[in-house]
Amino acid sequence: MKMGGAYDVKPFDLHGLVGISDRTLEMHLKLYEGYVHGANQLTAEIGEMLKDGWIDHEEMPAYSELTRRLGFEYNGMILHEYYFENLQKGGAIKPDRGSAFVKAAEDNFGTYDMWKLDFSSVGKMRGVGWAMCYLDPHNGRLSNHWVSLHEQGHVVGFIPILVMDVWEHAYLLDYKPAERASYIEAFFANVDWRRVERRLQFGEPALQEAARGREDRLGRFVIGRIKNGELSDRRES
Repeated sequence: MKMGGAYDVKPFDLHGLVGISDRTLEMHLKLYEGYVHGANQLTAEIGEMLKDGWIDHEEMPAYSELTRRLGFEYNGMILHEYYFENLQKGGAIKPDRGSAFVKAAEDNFGTYDMWKLDFSSVGKMRGVGWAMCYLDPHNGRLSNHWVSLHEQGHVVGFIPILVMDVWEHAYLLDYKPAERASYIEAFFANVDWRRVERRLQFGEPALQEAARGREDRLGRFVIGRIKNGELSDRRES
């Protein structure tokens, strides 16, 4: 049974980053390719199990393990794509002061520097995983979260805006395990803030829809109060 098309390895040209060596990137990109191949293989194996239209009692343990592993491999693939896509040679340490991201950070954290402090602190947490800046499409709020491994801790419905890999393989050839903070500063020296801005735009239709929903709810609330005699529907001329 064929379950959609195969996932392709995306090309990334990231040679010459500041503080993240080409050697690290070559190793890291090979690891990403492994996640792509793993997602394809597991998808095919699950498809084979499903083709007879039945998962019996004896097959369930194997099916369950394949499905669990697919979640790990698939999220590993997608998160690495987000990570590599928000890096670039010649990136800027900070976004433009007038950018939509800075405004969103100021709206939610007071200042961009306070947002960065929170995001960097998430990245310094003990464990292996990811630091993720998300957009809540219902209210436009930015928030930073820790994702363990690849699949534990995602916020359902939120849009990834900035993604940082803090597994040790992302920096161990360049920094000691205790020097993760130095890697995080190197990460910020290479961020493609234009990519971050584009990701923010993904949330605009959802934000507009949410605003319409709030207006509709407000309208129903006001009409209800008019009907109850709590408000007058007389308009000033």
